[in-house]
Amino acid sequence: MSTTGAATRQTGGSSDLIVGEDVTAGYRGKVVWKNASFSFGRGEFVAVIGPNGAGKTTLFRMLLGLQPPISGSLTILGSKPKKGNDRIGYVPQRHIIDSDTNVESQELVRLGASGKRWGLNPFSHWDSKAAKRAMDAVGSEDIARRPLGVLSGGELQRIFLAEALVSNPDVLLLDEPLSNLDIRRETELLHLVNDVVRNRGVTALLIAHNINPLMPHLDKVMYIANGKVATGPPSKVLTSESLSELYGIEIEVLRDPHGNVAIIGVEEHHGDML
Repeated sequence: MSTTGAATRQTGGSSDLIVGEDVTAGYRGKVVWKNASFSFGRGEFVAVIGPNGAGKTTLFRMLLGLQPPISGSLTILGSKPKKGNDRIGYVPQRHIIDSDTNVESQELVRLGASGKRWGLNPFSHWDSKAAKRAMDAVGSEDIARRPLGVLSGGELQRIFLAEALVSNPDVLLLDEPLSNLDIRRETELLHLVNDVVRNRGVTALLIAHNINPLMPHLDKVMYIANGKVATGPPSKVLTSESLSELYGIEIEVLRDPHGNVAIIGVEEHHGDML
């Protein structure tokens, strides 16, 4: 496990697609977390968790080249993050889709392949084939011709995932894709992401508030809280000792026979229970 301020740090190996060394993150003169070192290898499924405002989306903004670290070194796919890297698939936290949106699902996915604005240029044959492959991969071929405005939350998340996969990325960044999904749709989406990770060797980072649905699939957890970061296997990070060190207060981690985790003490400290 790698924890901010710890004497022993993870360092990047040859197969690591994302490597941070002594990274301090923030914006407009505000530090949100600091001195974090971490590495994520090819084909790893990583949960990024922590209270609201801890800096989870800030990590994604840095990896997407939208803002630089305040200090330290951050690389993705062997170089500094840059905007518009088609080797990174990204599903943002919010898409503005309402019931009047008549754009077909397949058109949104083709847009991810072409990078063109809707309606300005015809899509190429390659765009259409790439879109079909991506939609087939997430089991959404049956809704290809349906308007986005009539899709359910689970169907929309499949389309957004297909859009992120259409360029055949090496890294997948998913910002709270489980929000507003029921347990069945949540489970289905996580199985889809896990299949992408295992079958394509994609490195997936998924921001979530509830760690338990992800537990069967995870290789690592990146826990951001109290201006610090702890990274490592769930069995090392999600412990009373590790989280007490992270928060600077006594935290108790309980597990039930099914492997579900309850983190006791966070609610009083942050008003936000994981």
